[in-house]
Amino acid sequence: MTTLSRTLRRAAVLVSAALTLLIPTAVAASAAPAFRVLVFSKTTAFRHDSIPAGVAAIQKLGQQNNFAVDATEDDTKFTDANLAQYAAVVFVSTTGDPVTTQAEKDAFQRYIEHGGGFVGIHAASDSGYNWPWYGKLVGAYFKQHPAQQNARVKVEDPNHPSTQGLPAQMTRFDEWYDFQTNPRPNVHVLTTLDESSYSGGTMGADHPNTWCQAYDGGRSWYTGMGHTIESFSEANFLHLLLGGIQTASGAVAANCAVTTPPPPTGKQIVGTQSGRCIEVPNASTTNGTQVQLRDCTSGQANQSWTYTSGKQLMVYGNKCLDANGGGTTNGTAVIIWDCNGQNNQQWNVNSNGSITSVKSNLCVDANGRGTANGTKIILWSCSGQTNQQWTLR
Repeated sequence: MTTLSRTLRRAAVLVSAALTLLIPTAVAASAAPAFRVLVFSKTTAFRHDSIPAGVAAIQKLGQQNNFAVDATEDDTKFTDANLAQYAAVVFVSTTGDPVTTQAEKDAFQRYIEHGGGFVGIHAASDSGYNWPWYGKLVGAYFKQHPAQQNARVKVEDPNHPSTQGLPAQMTRFDEWYDFQTNPRPNVHVLTTLDESSYSGGTMGADHPNTWCQAYDGGRSWYTGMGHTIESFSEANFLHLLLGGIQTASGAVAANCAVTTPPPPTGKQIVGTQSGRCIEVPNASTTNGTQVQLRDCTSGQANQSWTYTSGKQLMVYGNKCLDANGGGTTNGTAVIIWDCNGQNNQQWNVNSNGSITSVKSNLCVDANGRGTANGTKIILWSCSGQTNQQWTLR
């Protein structure tokens, strides 16, 4: 072998050795996950059959998008030391009291306070009822749902990573949650439900069903969707969920500032006799506030009423015109109250200009035939007089 041959051979060996050292490092670097999440799916009440599909879908999203996924139903994993390794904890349709002990609850609270992330899917809002801090972390507690059916979902914020690129409106099949309170005053709303597109919803014109928020030092993202097994193979839902995980983990920046109320879309109720509008005084949202006459002001939310398919007259998207105490006698105050579907919140808007209570058949009446600002609205036997005639415009 010549000197040149020996030199070339040594060079080849050295190059081969160098590549052997470099290649595992490069592979390891490319395989290192950007962050790690814990998927938690313990239930102590109703158990959704979609949970395995949900866990598997998140594991697949992790493989496709370079984040690690650990899955557990063991709430003893909720310790300071264990939670510290995760950028977010994903609750997949947890129900009942899945984080059982106070020590575990305290550890999770500290985790959020130190900048951790929370993702809640569907029945994550149907748990922790004895844990008020958790209810605020989710944003709202589950109230009820009608039968599973198609409904129209509207994207309210098309710029958030979880909704960016989704259609402005989507019709999809799921189980549609109502919540005990409207979360809008405390969260950033991402999608809403159009209650005119399905039957059985009780939240009204403003029905958030996906939102995010900065909460108690950490990040929170929640969607009411995800009841069905099929949801977790649906491209649009997986897009939504991926954005939720990435933003709650802090891997992708997002605006989760509180959303201002949507502009009123309803109509004014104008008295034929007075020319004034029925309004909620001082823009109050307090249950039991009696409505009154006031000079009509265009675009004012406390004078904007939506007449729903369920015969409700709704204001603010979640309060309904209500016969106080279910009253059926002359003089019963007409107030606002959380919409509940009861017949003392149902009204017939009649062709003769009257508005009558479905329950009592009494007419909405400007008290004492008053026309002045501040005149209270009551129920009274229908007489055909102009203080009982109204126009929705």
